[in-house]
Amino acid sequence: MLTPERKQEVIGKFKTNASDTGSPEVQVALLTEKINYLDTHLKAHKGDHHSRRGLLKMVGRRRRLLDYLKKKSVDRYKTLISELGLRR
Repeated sequence: MLTPERKQEVIGKFKTNASDTGSPEVQVALLTEKINYLDTHLKAHKGDHHSRRGLLKMVGRRRRLLDYLKKKSVDRYKTLISELGLRR
């Protein structure tokens, strides 16, 4: 799971100003961390359908946040997806 230390690392890397914790970049980065963890969890536990549903909800939320960011600022969107390794 996402430890508090790892969460602070991700926030520190993607924040846009000193007190930023809720910008779309930070939210997408945190969701990506959780999605990557759940992906490895589901490879080991194939029958865990409750976590699979949570994973799908997180992917949808990340998709909506990325759409919002793309609409607001294409430059920020492109830098974020390149840093996170999304959209090969």
